[in-house]
Amino acid sequence: MRTLILVALLSLAACSVNQQYSEPWTVKAVGKTYEARDACLQRQAAPFAVDMSDASSAGRTVSANCQAETDALIASSNPHRDPVVTAAIRQDTDFRATGYVLKARGQNN
Repeated sequence: MRTLILVALLSLAACSVNQQYSEPWTVKAVGKTYEARDACLQRQAAPFAVDMSDASSAGRTVSANCQAETDALIASSNPHRDPVVTAAIRQDTDFRATGYVLKARGQNN
């Protein structure tokens, strides 16, 4: 009986290990879309290095210029189209875009 309980517990523990990698192709696709979005944000932020506008408004402009990459990220990481997840990704994109603008200006190391 003890052996049966031990086997059951070990089996359950093994099932929960690395659960986020149950679909490695999905994890890889999401990683690639994150990289593509961040690369776009970095490219689009470079012209704002000498711009004296507000960093957050420049970040929103950069974010809007990378809308296609953001939409691809949302599609790959939010297959159930949860509006809360979509809003969080858009907010993260604006935040990262502002960070890239500040970095281009040398204000954020």
